[in-house]
Amino acid sequence: MRHAIPLLVLLAACQFEDEAIDDPCRAREYGALVGTNIAAVSLPAELNHRIVGPDTAVTMDFMPDRLNVLVDRQGRIFGLRCG
Repeated sequence: MRHAIPLLVLLAACQFEDEAIDDPCRAREYGALVGTNIAAVSLPAELNHRIVGPDTAVTMDFMPDRLNVLVDRQGRIFGLRCG
């Protein structure tokens, strides 16, 4: 039993590292915003993000840690993507 606790801690650390690799922009963390009107949303200033509307011109540079907040014509968030 003594050896099980360090193993569990190690496994938990691996899970958090995998989540950071799979979701570098923390899109899952903000997933509850989908369906919300962008005017009602307040994102942290330190979050690297951009709001992308249907007619928004965006650069093609890929930044894995940047959260793209995709908004429809009515102002509702319909998707979150890294890049």
